[in-house]
Amino acid sequence: MSAVLLLTVSEEDGEQRLDRWFKRRFPHVTQGHVEKMCRTGQVRVDSARCKASDRVVPGQTIRVPPLPDAAAPAPRRAGSISAADEKMIQNAVLWKDEHIIILNKPPGLPSQGGSGQGDRHVDGLAEALKFGYKEKPKLVHRLDKDTSGVLMLARTDRVARALSEALRHHNTRKIYWAAVAGVPHPRKGSIKYALQKAPGHGRGGEGEKMMCIHPAKVADYPDAKRAQTDYFTLWFLGNRLSWMALEPITGRTHQLRAHMAEIGHPILGDGKYGGSEADNMGDGWGAGVGGDLSRKLHLHARMLKVQHPITKEMMTWIAPLPEHMARTWKTLDWGENDVPLDPFGGDV
Repeated sequence: MSAVLLLTVSEEDGEQRLDRWFKRRFPHVTQGHVEKMCRTGQVRVDSARCKASDRVVPGQTIRVPPLPDAAAPAPRRAGSISAADEKMIQNAVLWKDEHIIILNKPPGLPSQGGSGQGDRHVDGLAEALKFGYKEKPKLVHRLDKDTSGVLMLARTDRVARALSEALRHHNTRKIYWAAVAGVPHPRKGSIKYALQKAPGHGRGGEGEKMMCIHPAKVADYPDAKRAQTDYFTLWFLGNRLSWMALEPITGRTHQLRAHMAEIGHPILGDGKYGGSEADNMGDGWGAGVGGDLSRKLHLHARMLKVQHPITKEMMTWIAPLPEHMARTWKTLDWGENDVPLDPFGGDV
């Protein structure tokens, strides 16, 4: 075990998440261990308690408690990735240049390791995405494990910092597609419930779920964070199902899933927030509608638009639907090319 260290964030480190700073300095320490050390107050930033997701900036002092020896399990090497996984993650590449790699992340594959996620995730498989570079590409944002679609990785630290800055200042556009229970009224609008992590760790998923807080009551919940989702109904089937375009104006954990369930139109296949097909969520139904439709989560990051950090060109990437959603679209006779790419009509 090492001794307690007090380390200063350097200018070279730049501004970044605390857990990413840890991974660069101590690659043998797992994500779960970093989160636990923060949760228990062993890691502190400028003597204050912190979260793994907090951002650190040059000049701040980080207290690092005694850590396991570096001989502990190390990150995966390219040689430890199976041939099937290597082929899978490389086939997921939609675009790559000298600076950026864009993936169409498959559903069921976590973006990063963490509690209960195991060691098969995009960050680990990124060893197979070096394509001649010495370092593996770095995640600059994440998608939920069961959400598919456009995921962006940076090939250098410089580009990672630039893209993180663009995401933080909303110089990007993200549009998701979802199938939801019922038909929202009005068919276009904004959801502005704040979000707060649910207390506890019960079998119902408490502690891993987000609670919606009405805007008028946010002052009563000091840990609640402002959140906004814009939605547009692209197509609907009677009053049973709708094809939605969702634009997260903020980027909170489980935001789209929690927001749609809160207004009574949970995303198809969302067992965490949507209940069962027997539940009546407002004027919609639960997240399972029966029939031949897949029970997997029907949420897909369809489009990402961002300014290239080096060329400054505005670039747009579109991810094809995953297999289970494509089957649903075919069953419902919904055509991917029959709707506008950006029904919100906004620009970066």
